[in-house]
Formats: sequence, C-alpha cells, structure tokens
Amino acid sequence: MGKLERTQDRTLELLADVGEGLRRKLPDRAVQWVETGAALGALRVGSKVAGKFVRRNPVLVGAAVVGAGLLWLAARQRAKRKEAIEGEAKQVRALRRGEYERDDYGV
Repeated sequence: MGKLERTQDRTLELLADVGEGLRRKLPDRAVQWVETGAALGALRVGSKVAGKFVRRNPVLVGAAVVGAGLLWLAARQRAKRKEAIEGEAKQVRALRRGEYERDDYGV
C-alpha cells in the first residue's frame, strides 16, 4: 500500500503543479472565464439533481418548505418579542383630584 499511496500523492502534486502553471500562463480574464464556466457547470448539474429529487420525493420537499416557513415565522415572532422587551419602563401612580403625594425624589 505504501507505493500506491505514494503514487497517488505524487499524482495529486503533479495535477496541482499543472493547474498552477495554467493559472500563471493564462491571463486573469481567461481564468475568470474558466471559473465562471465551472460555476455554471456545477449549477447546471446541481439543478438537474435537485429536479430529479423533487420529482421523486414531492412530499419531502413540501415538508421541507413548510418546516422552513415555520422556522422563519418563529424567528420573526422572537425578534418582535425582543423588540418589545427592550426599553425602559416607568411606573405612573394615579392620584385622585386634589391629592398631592411626594415622589421618591423629594419633589
């Protein structure tokens, strides 16, 4: 197994060297086009896989969408509750007409 592992490691190193050499020799614009093409290819393959999954498992997809909606709703409610808690509260004492009461500050 030692020779096989060494061969695989050496192959990976050579591929990395070839990739670096191509990156250095190609202009920056070309590298961007290659990266964009790779990203578009990955997006295309991913969308095909997702489409097949949705066609084969519509119930699971529906449950996932409902679960995501419930999580979003819970997060929104929690954020609203946090907003309501923040701030300062002051107690106001109701006095009958004509009464005068000194508050805690001596006024």
